[in-house]
Amino acid sequence: MRKILKIFSRVLILIFLIILIFLAYLFIGTPPQEKEQAFGVNFSQKHAKDLGLDWKETYLALLDDLGAKKLKVAAHWDLLEPEEENFYFEDLDWQIREAEKRGAKILLAIGMKTPRWPECHLPEWAKKLEKEKQQEKILKMLEKVVLRYKDSSAIEYWQVENEPFFRFGDCLWVDKRFLQKEIDLVKSLDSLKRPIIITDTGELSTWITAAKMGDRAGTTMYRKVWVRQIGLYLSYPYPPAFYWRRARIIKMLFDKEVMVVELQAEPWGPKLLYDSPLEEQEKTMNLEQFKKNIEFAKKTGLKEFYLWGGEWIYWMKKVQNKPEIWNEAKKLFDS
Repeated sequence: MRKILKIFSRVLILIFLIILIFLAYLFIGTPPQEKEQAFGVNFSQKHAKDLGLDWKETYLALLDDLGAKKLKVAAHWDLLEPEEENFYFEDLDWQIREAEKRGAKILLAIGMKTPRWPECHLPEWAKKLEKEKQQEKILKMLEKVVLRYKDSSAIEYWQVENEPFFRFGDCLWVDKRFLQKEIDLVKSLDSLKRPIIITDTGELSTWITAAKMGDRAGTTMYRKVWVRQIGLYLSYPYPPAFYWRRARIIKMLFDKEVMVVELQAEPWGPKLLYDSPLEEQEKTMNLEQFKKNIEFAKKTGLKEFYLWGGEWIYWMKKVQNKPEIWNEAKKLFDS
């Protein structure tokens, strides 16, 4: 019995040492700096409107004033198919055309779960359907979208669903098998075989499943947030190496790149932005924090980043008469 206990204790010590070595690998060290890093910006028509902005004016400001040449555009299902079998593409057509005119590139986020609250943007009529029927309708919607835009010179990537493994927001189900069907469908329809991005959280996941299923893994990168479970603001303790090392693991395992599809550039507080006082918003995002986030992102050694919060930065400039973050962000695109 004593011998068994001794062996068991040695095994525990070995496991503990392995864990310590792995944590040291993730947290210690300085990533090599990437010479050519590209920045883009997220855009949601719904989010711009919810902020009280003219969404077309905001979109053009991101392209022409901010100077962004890469956009991650959310194609919300409830806007595309407000009534069953009655598709409305005029607004998304306009966004694609304006990008084409300027030679800008779009990462088009499509599916049931697209960026911005409430995460799953189901039309009212679809909420009443059974899961299998919802999935049937989603595939039909994806087919319409991909066939409509597959020949556009602006489309650079497809993002199929948004953080599809993370239960968050007004979403009824998570289904990896169905996600694979969506991916297969998009691949079959796009003759140019643009990369498909599958996204996962940067702070709460390994990116393994996203990398397995997608041509690239997309991650979030948040630095200061409100944590509802503890009722406090939290600054994530992860160093730049934490993102770089995991990206190297993904590269070694799957020979796939990791890109940051959401780099925090707006507040994350206890309430939605539209219901939050400016003083509360500035606890997690102000000019100093924005600069810190950009510097942190550059130090990770990753190559591609999309600012999460372009609409809010424009709102600060136009509505709050606080253009400082907007002007700082412009430096990323002055090339």
